Amino acid sequence: MAVKERVGTVVSDKMEKTVVVAVESRFPHPIYQKTVSRTTRYKAHDEDNSCRVGDRVRITETRPMSRHKRWAIAEVLSHSPKADPATKSAAPAAKAATEEVSE
Repeated sequence: MAVKERVGTVVSDKMEKTVVVAVESRFPHPIYQKTVSRTTRYKAHDEDNSCRVGDRVRITETRPMSRHKRWAIAEVLSHSPKADPATKSAAPAAKAATEEVSE
């Protein structure tokens, strides 16, 4: 049996070792033939918390890891230009330092 793979965008990274990936599927409407897009959200395992919101990722089906988590991050295809991991953790510290100087 083939391993299922999907390509999608990370829409949430607020959980520990888990990201939510939105996968968009496009298909023609059965009667009207207009292209319809449907979005499905998958919870995927991200072992080292490397994914950020906006990243394009490939996920693969795996064994059940929790109640809703049945997918794992296979690879990060592209990182979001807005989501720099250094700025995410350094932003509160930089803001606090700026407030100290202005007082």
